[in-house]
Amino acid sequence: MYYILIVLLVAGDQIIKFFISANMSLGESIPLIENILHITYITNSGGAFSILQGQRLLLITVPAAMSAAILVYVFIKRNSVHFLYLLSLSLICAGGTGNLIDRIRFGAVVDFIGFRVFPIFNFADICVCCGCGLLLIYMFFFEMKREKATQ
Repeated sequence: MYYILIVLLVAGDQIIKFFISANMSLGESIPLIENILHITYITNSGGAFSILQGQRLLLITVPAAMSAAILVYVFIKRNSVHFLYLLSLSLICAGGTGNLIDRIRFGAVVDFIGFRVFPIFNFADICVCCGCGLLLIYMFFFEMKREKATQ
């Protein structure tokens, strides 16, 4: 189930990015909600918030290793750990893989979701953030409860 989710999310991410890059000019912006939400086509050769600009090898190697490790871990632990933990890791893996594909193919990530008060991001970034949020929920509400029960 987790592998199917990862594949579907990566495919969705790549389809959206293909549609954006095929139908918009770099730098073009289409307002969905004027001055609040725009679809703006840009590329980012750095990491989150454009950090590590020009560090392509690092930005390929680390996510590739992390995604591979998550895939192996999910396979090994698929029946022995909480589903929320595996779901969170699957979301992180899918987002990381979606952006990794862009970095390998284009040398930069396609970003397009622009709230005027926040840097422009993409669907893969949403997957990573949701995965991290679920991981925090798991750690604070499920893992801590389990640790208290075993003490």
